[in-house]
Amino acid sequence: MTLTGRYQQGGFALGRTTPRAQVFLDGQPETLASQDGYFVVGFDRDAEPQAIIRVVTEDGEASHIARIAPGHFDIQRISGLPPSQVNPTGEALLARIKAEAERKAEGYASRADIDGFRSGFIVPLKKYRQSARFGGQRILNGEPRPPHYGADLAAPTGTPIHAPADGIVALSDPDMHFEGGLTMIDHGQGLISVYLHQSRIDVRRGQMVKQGQVIGAVGMKGRATGPHLCWRMKWRGRNLDPMLMVGARTPA
Repeated sequence: MTLTGRYQQGGFALGRTTPRAQVFLDGQPETLASQDGYFVVGFDRDAEPQAIIRVVTEDGEASHIARIAPGHFDIQRISGLPPSQVNPTGEALLARIKAEAERKAEGYASRADIDGFRSGFIVPLKKYRQSARFGGQRILNGEPRPPHYGADLAAPTGTPIHAPADGIVALSDPDMHFEGGLTMIDHGQGLISVYLHQSRIDVRRGQMVKQGQVIGAVGMKGRATGPHLCWRMKWRGRNLDPMLMVGARTPA
């Protein structure tokens, strides 16, 4: 087993081992290495200081103890949001939010048998200003809320959004309540990247996308006070910082 990565909260490890080896994280079986032996492991925003990565094959096993550095997270205050975007009320709206949550959970549960992450990631916008970093504590209209699990990249409405790596579209919807135009891309083994607030979506569920392909456009639909792309990433329920993935490469 060989590994590279960013060993910190919100970070990851990219590995190579025997093809189809079983990959464990902290004693739990999580995924199988690809047919070429590549795999990915993610460390949550609130990951513990130590993680044990283990691979098991018919011929034996190998393990690595990863020391996970603490993240440094901002406090972000956002005011002027409509009350319904902070504390939704009304039977119809709550039913819609519940139905959308189920669809998003289905998207996050996608497990494409690919290794689109192996060629590394690019930033999905060519020009942007990072207006909020991953993991910051959010205070909305003066009310403390859960952490913000995305990197906000400010850019004009209509700015093209490019797929940061190869993958399969797991969900696309032009009008979600909180997210506005929303796309999810499965890069393999449960690594899902997410794109919020789009003004336009150019891909459909089940479509294969290549790194650099235009998948939509920046907007400010949903819970947003200005045009930007909220770029998120999850690995099997763990929230990752997508900006840490930029430039990463799997081991040779």
